[in-house]
Amino acid sequence: MLFSVVRADDEVDAEDVEDAEEEEEPAEVLIDGLTEEQRTAMAENAENHEFRAETQRLMDIIINSLYMNKGVYLRELLSNSMDALEKARFLSVQDSDYLGETADLEVRIEVDQAAKTLSIIDTGVGMTKQELIGNLGTVAKSGTTNFLESLKEGADANMIGQFGVGFYAAFLVADKVSVTSLSNDEPKQHIWESSSDGSFTVSEDPRGTTLGRGTRVTLHVKEEALSLLEAHDLEQSVKKYSQFMTFPIRLRKEKAASDDDEIDDDDEEKGPEYEYVQLNDNKPLWLAPKEDITKDEYVKFYQALTRNPSSQPLMKAHFSAEGEIEFTALLYVPSMAPRSFSYGGDDEASGRQNRVKLYVRRVMVAEGKDADLLPKWLNFVEGVVDSDDLPLNVNREQLQQNKIIKVIRKKCVRKILELLRKESELDEFPEKSEDEEDEDETEKKDAEGDEEEKPEKRTSTYPDFWKNFATDVRYGCYEDDANRGKIAKLLRFQSSSTLKDDDKKTTSLDGYVGRMLEKQNKIYYASGDSASALDNIPSMQVFKKKGIEVLYLTSVHDEPCLTKLTEYEAYKLVSIQKGEVDLGDLGDDKERFENLKKMYKKTVNWWQDFLKAESTDDPTKWMNVQEVRLTQRLADAPVALITSQWGYSAKMENAYASQGQDITMSASKTLELNPDHPVIHEIWKKIEADPEDKAAKETAELLTQTAILASGYRLQDSSNVVKSVHDLLMTRRGVNVNVPVTQIEPEVEPEPEPAKEADDDDEDEEEGADEESEDEDD
Repeated sequence: MLFSVVRADDEVDAEDVEDAEEEEEPAEVLIDGLTEEQRTAMAENAENHEFRAETQRLMDIIINSLYMNKGVYLRELLSNSMDALEKARFLSVQDSDYLGETADLEVRIEVDQAAKTLSIIDTGVGMTKQELIGNLGTVAKSGTTNFLESLKEGADANMIGQFGVGFYAAFLVADKVSVTSLSNDEPKQHIWESSSDGSFTVSEDPRGTTLGRGTRVTLHVKEEALSLLEAHDLEQSVKKYSQFMTFPIRLRKEKAASDDDEIDDDDEEKGPEYEYVQLNDNKPLWLAPKEDITKDEYVKFYQALTRNPSSQPLMKAHFSAEGEIEFTALLYVPSMAPRSFSYGGDDEASGRQNRVKLYVRRVMVAEGKDADLLPKWLNFVEGVVDSDDLPLNVNREQLQQNKIIKVIRKKCVRKILELLRKESELDEFPEKSEDEEDEDETEKKDAEGDEEEKPEKRTSTYPDFWKNFATDVRYGCYEDDANRGKIAKLLRFQSSSTLKDDDKKTTSLDGYVGRMLEKQNKIYYASGDSASALDNIPSMQVFKKKGIEVLYLTSVHDEPCLTKLTEYEAYKLVSIQKGEVDLGDLGDDKERFENLKKMYKKTVNWWQDFLKAESTDDPTKWMNVQEVRLTQRLADAPVALITSQWGYSAKMENAYASQGQDITMSASKTLELNPDHPVIHEIWKKIEADPEDKAAKETAELLTQTAILASGYRLQDSSNVVKSVHDLLMTRRGVNVNVPVTQIEPEVEPEPEPAKEADDDDEDEEEGADEESEDEDD
């Protein structure tokens, strides 16, 4: 294969070398491989053409564009090259002689720093003279007009490729573009050139058919865009947009001289040596059949995708959708949440941008917030989606409105949910899940006639997933109305049942339903800071007594999630801390309870009037307690504080208060009394005898305060509770609680003076004797 490039290692005629040595004239800078003489001859024979008005208008907008991503030029030109190569491959299938001597289908990128040019050469189908004029000079009016109209409506100029005019993105970075092309349909090679001045020229190439077949696009780069000629920038751009393109893309780079290389005069005259380095060595793994891909290949692709050689995926979903809309997706669930990955604030600040890249025919067209292929709660998923049904270039607004994208989004979410559900079931119901996997494997082997041994049983990765992404799933349950039922199957909770076996063990809602009592018709839950704390709240007493399992919601995100869910598998979700307890057929004797209500009616009314009178000046004193009633909820505790059915639990109310939100208008509360508790029964006796009984009022006030604390709410003034505890301690120790606090004289025995040790005394005496002897000698 020949390229119109002057090679550094081309053979050099000896006479030419001698002439060069004698004259020592500076080497001529070749523009696109053409000498000045050749360019002059080409100009004399060139045909001049005018751009259509729409095309010229389009070029004016592109040239003067201030907001377009200039890197888009490379994407568009490489995409055009890939299309040309794909056509060449297709034609070679029909005609085995089509490729001829130019058998390698590839793209090469060459930079000439001296000439300030960048060339993209492909060995595709190439263009004839008339195709150069038609394709590059008189672009279809409809495409240009539609593009210009879309710009008027505020669309992003980056979508230029959608209208078939992507080639003109070259003028973003170049003030002149030369296109050299050779097609098998025409024996001569031609050059198309334009300086975006309203016209272009087409002429026969004076060098002959140097390309062999294909197209060379040379950009004469603008001064302000010369940084694009740097090898590092080119490599990064190619890897961003084209790392998974089918055909190889190679960049010409200067060879680095090794220490062993000897440099002679001939090498200095030849100049530097070059080599071509392939930039897109990552194959589009998602297009390969799943049965041909090894586990190691999946991992290596994930590492290339995330640009982290040490990262490991936790699970993957590789699938293709067929039918009216076709696409292929390879999605990974990472083993760890990305750094700075949280909820709250904008997506960039929380690190919650979409991590699935959108490809069209292996060309990356959107990533990050522009792709928007998954709902926010699934933004931890990494991967690629490749569709042939989308236009090559679309902006964010179009993606959001595109029906194809909506279908892709829906199917991707469904596949991820299926993947997570299977892992969840394998963790909680390993025998059931393994049986299903064995059946699937048996069916597959029967169909293929394969009699290999059954694969080894594996451990579910779901516990690791839940550890890292529990908050995301809870947010999904709250936000994703369409998939809430499926997301609910992924939720995990501690419960009064799992706490008995292991304080770290969790259960799914399916696991809870499977353990429900025969006559139980509701799913019960409680919210608090920890499972151990919830296990001892007053509201739990009747459920423990009757053996009814209760889910423990210990995350601040659990309760909003279940509030949105409302029911699961036709079982209503009920908080044991809200509203009146209803145990259905599991409840106690209803007739007895109705009689107790009649018996305590006067006491209940008295207690309620007492609290209202106490809170006249400060309605929040008793946490907005509006009602007092008897309950069957309690067994050992005398009282409990319950919020209304639609109010916040103590955990949620405290969470909002800690964020500075005003909770003074929070939902009304109810003080529930245990009619069987001796303290409550004693108050009943006192009230029946004397409604103004002081001891009854003091006891009622203290019990109300303890109910607030025991139920997890914040008590405004705890001094009365503290004083009562102190008085109780004094009484139990036989101290009169009415004795005032007075100063007490300290009763301290004098400490004995420390005795000198005998050894120390002897040493002191000896030292003194020595000193006296010395004085005498003197």
